Amino acid sequence: MPFEVDTRKLFEAQRSGVLRIVHSQPLDAEAHASTVNQLVSDLVDMGFDTAFIDPVLQRREREGDLIAGSSNSYIATLVERHSRFVMLAKIENKDTQSVIAALIKQARKLPKDLYKLLTWDRGSEMASHAKFTMATKIEVYFCDPQSPWQRGSNENTNRLRRQYFPKGTDISGFSQAKLSAVARQLNERPRKTLQYQTPAEKFEACVAATR
Repeated sequence: MPFEVDTRKLFEAQRSGVLRIVHSQPLDAEAHASTVNQLVSDLVDMGFDTAFIDPVLQRREREGDLIAGSSNSYIATLVERHSRFVMLAKIENKDTQSVIAALIKQARKLPKDLYKLLTWDRGSEMASHAKFTMATKIEVYFCDPQSPWQRGSNENTNRLRRQYFPKGTDISGFSQAKLSAVARQLNERPRKTLQYQTPAEKFEACVAATR
């Protein structure tokens, strides 16, 4: 059953600078502990789904994913929940150092007030999440295993992204400039979920509100 989140307590928890994990249903305790211990050293289990977070926070949250192409090629996708504004980042390797470095670079392209939270799955590429948070002041949430609906905005955007990069595509030949051009096309497409506004229009409105 949905429940209310005390946003005041949420902000207090954010200021403490510790990782959160999103849960929609109970996990097997032994499997949960094993998975968490592989990824994090300091953990506070908040026990709520980000779908219930205050709408204001949705303007500051991005859902991320690592997309694998053929020949060991990778793209990181970042989608803002409120506007569906997407960013695509070229990743040289799947190791956590390469992924975190690329995510830090992308984060620095955005207004700080509009990027406070990142939701990701429990892939090993985020093992150095603490380095990302230290460099950007952006908190990281991990979703439940095999629960893609907890990053629904990203999953839906990935369906559109596959029109440009179908499964099995060798992504290594695409430059960051090309990926940014594809992201721009996605952001300029009207979306039914946005009442046929474009993600670019919605995101610009968020930016304007911070000025």
